[in-house]
Amino acid sequence: MYETIGSPVNLGNVTLKNRIVFAPTTLGVPNDAYLERIEKIAAGGCGMIIIGDVPVQSMPFGNNLYTESGFAFYEKLAETAHKYGCKICAQLHQDDTDLGTLRQYAPQVKAGKLTQDDLRQMINDLVGPYVTNMPVEKVHSIINAFGDAAVLAKKAGFDVMQVHGDRMCGSFASPLFNKRTDSYGDSLENRARFLLEAVEAVRKAVPDMPIDVKLAVRMEQPQYGKAGFTEDELKTVVPMLEKAGADSFHVSLANHASLSDTIPPANHPYFHEEGCFLGFCDTVKQYTNLPVCGVGGLTSPAFVEEQLKTGRIDCAAMSRQLLADPQWTEKVLSGREKEIRRCVRCNKDCLGGMMRHEGTHCIYEKGGK
Repeated sequence: MYETIGSPVNLGNVTLKNRIVFAPTTLGVPNDAYLERIEKIAAGGCGMIIIGDVPVQSMPFGNNLYTESGFAFYEKLAETAHKYGCKICAQLHQDDTDLGTLRQYAPQVKAGKLTQDDLRQMINDLVGPYVTNMPVEKVHSIINAFGDAAVLAKKAGFDVMQVHGDRMCGSFASPLFNKRTDSYGDSLENRARFLLEAVEAVRKAVPDMPIDVKLAVRMEQPQYGKAGFTEDELKTVVPMLEKAGADSFHVSLANHASLSDTIPPANHPYFHEEGCFLGFCDTVKQYTNLPVCGVGGLTSPAFVEEQLKTGRIDCAAMSRQLLADPQWTEKVLSGREKEIRRCVRCNKDCLGGMMRHEGTHCIYEKGGK
């Protein structure tokens, strides 16, 4: 009944056993709980898991590929996914938070004088000056780090590399943030250069590995998202990325606005429909024959099958649905569709838990309906 969902698909020289992908997700839980969550999702039958926000540079906090403990953690994630025949992808990521400037506000945050919403707005407000004034030597250093991180990710056992086209890459892409006048600013080609060179750096470092590009799309009418490229700019950018070495695309709304836009609840004023971001995939599909992965409130097996069968998308990425029921894929493919715990897109304990610094969870974990 769901033959397309269960059919294999090639990303470069890597074959996924089916078309379901766990989308990159900030889980915000300790490493043991993170590993347990990933194991449940891999055991649940999906074709690939994307591990979100793998830093391309050494960081003083959290996991990264440059420390012994961080490398071991990523190595364990790859080993865990492979145990169930699931491929694993490293989302190579560079944050665009101006930590140096932000530190001066730490006392106000600790004293409760700045709310989390205030802090998020401040972080976004600092992005433009940070990107615009970044010395070109630092730009080149970060771009080269994408290649360095890819080598380590391959060594850790990852099967696919994803270049995160949002955050730093997306901020350079957007004239709303990027006011540079050198070769990394002004024209579309210059604004796209950071992302293009990051892809090229990965391709040079690991020439035999598939490269997926997360494309961040900025809407203008109505306005949603501030980073990334507009839909009209994709006709220029997508072929350039393909030439730079991309093997596939993961398409979503750009960030730097309300998180309830990029992770929209069922009552969102604009993105309330299932498959709410698939219109961006329609645009990308006009300019490439490479596989395109769609995302956006996907829960219904019948709906997902239709989008895959008609070729609208080649893979379907889910986050909240696989948190609600890690066995979604296995249940669909074994005729147990009625047993699925469907995500209701309430955002109470997923986005809500993340914003409360409690970790990304699901109402079903507490017996919710």
